[in-house]
Amino acid sequence: MTPMTTEGEKRSAKRALAGRLSWGLADQAASSISNFAVGIYVARSLGVTAFGVFSLAWLTYGVALNVARGLATDPLVVRFSGVPDASWRSATARSSGAALGVGTALGAVCLLVGLGLGGRVGSAFGCLGVVLPALLLQDAWRFAFFAAGTGRKAFANDLVWGVALVPAMVVAARVGTVAAFVLAWGASAAVAAVYGCFQSGIRPRTTRAREWLREHRDLGYRYLVENVSLSGASQLRAYGLGAIVGVGAVGAVRGAELLLGPFLALLMGLSLVTVAEAARVLRRAPDRLGKFCLLLGGGQAVAALLWGAALLLVPDRFGELVLGGVWHSASALIVPATLGVAGAGLGTGAAAGLRALGAARRSLRSQLFGSACYVIGGLGGAAVAGTAGSAWGVAAATVSGSAVWWLHLRIALREHQHQHHPIPEVRTS
Repeated sequence: MTPMTTEGEKRSAKRALAGRLSWGLADQAASSISNFAVGIYVARSLGVTAFGVFSLAWLTYGVALNVARGLATDPLVVRFSGVPDASWRSATARSSGAALGVGTALGAVCLLVGLGLGGRVGSAFGCLGVVLPALLLQDAWRFAFFAAGTGRKAFANDLVWGVALVPAMVVAARVGTVAAFVLAWGASAAVAAVYGCFQSGIRPRTTRAREWLREHRDLGYRYLVENVSLSGASQLRAYGLGAIVGVGAVGAVRGAELLLGPFLALLMGLSLVTVAEAARVLRRAPDRLGKFCLLLGGGQAVAALLWGAALLLVPDRFGELVLGGVWHSASALIVPATLGVAGAGLGTGAAAGLRALGAARRSLRSQLFGSACYVIGGLGGAAVAGTAGSAWGVAAATVSGSAVWWLHLRIALREHQHQHHPIPEVRTS
């Protein structure tokens, strides 16, 4: 009877894991579709120049999002995934309060910058400052729900945001300004943020945000640097590529990224769940964490290679229909771009393991090394061989960075094993 029960428990655990991963993918699909729709709608409504102003606000939001995740939600996922409900609720109240506090502080900075700049750019930044707290709180609920293993609530929350976006965007289009679109985007996020309070039955405790930051500063500040270095490296490579080769090269790279967009959405969807799942594996069966991370990273790498192979078979006529004149320059970068994404996918398996172990110092070292390689490879390759050289340089850098992630995970697993299962001292007579 015991073996049958054990086998049944294993099947049940696998079904539960598959269910949580499915909700992660569904949630990211809802988020990606709404973001894509917003971008297309704003671009068509405003034109190239005004859309560029909106994109500046969007990129600034991305930086703020990485700050809030590093300080508030990443420590929550690492330390409070699969814990008793009372512990999760207490931690979520403080974590969401910290995210709201970060949004308020950074929003005030954006507001001041907007007032100083003036014009369309200034108004866009000022409006972003007003809605930034709601945007970051909405994102905090997503991670909190995945930490609790209730990804369906995160999906429902993103769905509410998507529905609220429709009338908000219609109103903004009638106004026809960048500021109106930023406010519409943020106001619809506020609807989802408030809905998250009802879903969880938790009120963000901003008064305990400082307590949260203090308790988890060993993780939070390192994750903050790690997250910001990741987005910063991408920005530096884009600006440098434009300066060395030209703006057209940036467009070609962006086109290749769009071709890999569905798979990148898959990667982001899994990232919402992988750290929480790795933390569960660590608590229940620590000896299986390495295998779990290898299957996770290897699976993503193989999937990326298969997607890239499929892209190589796309007829030029269909590619031109999707990307227009960008297709020819973007399609020439499919192979190096695919290898780069495969390397990144392999590295995410090790990254999930390091975060589950709470090895923030090793995680930070790995990320800083990977970011430095990304910038050096991307810009060095551009200087030597133009756009293609930059793409191949980034691919080599990503694979090298992935190797460092796995090296640090291997060391961290050994350290964890020695801490919890020390080798008994052998006495000699």
